Amino acid sequence: MPDIPWTTPTAPAADAEVFLMASRFETETLFGAIRFLLKSPGIVRQVRKAPGAHGAALRARVFSRTFLTLSAWADREALMRFARSEPHRTDSRAAAAYMKESAFVFWSAPAAALPVQWPEAERRLAAEQARS
Repeated sequence: MPDIPWTTPTAPAADAEVFLMASRFETETLFGAIRFLLKSPGIVRQVRKAPGAHGAALRARVFSRTFLTLSAWADREALMRFARSEPHRTDSRAAAAYMKESAFVFWSAPAAALPVQWPEAERRLAAEQARS
């Protein structure tokens, strides 16, 4: 599966502030990466239907066992509702068994900043990892 470019399920108001999340997942094994990859289409479909979702993208580096996600939400609660709903809830709990590392970073930005680019997400993830 190639990278999934930024998609906008519901555009935010032009003057809105959005809540952003970038994540990085590294699996223990290539088999774990394939499992993660096979679950991705269901999660992408879920994001596209999720209330408050303003955008999302996935960068898959299967042979490096690394995946990056980037998403924009109406607010933190919209993201948390998504994370607690199916299939994300079950799939994320199951992924813990084959995950080596995961990292998350959150920030707010004006809607005009969308779509956020990968270098910005990677910079924020690296800064968060350096603090840990």
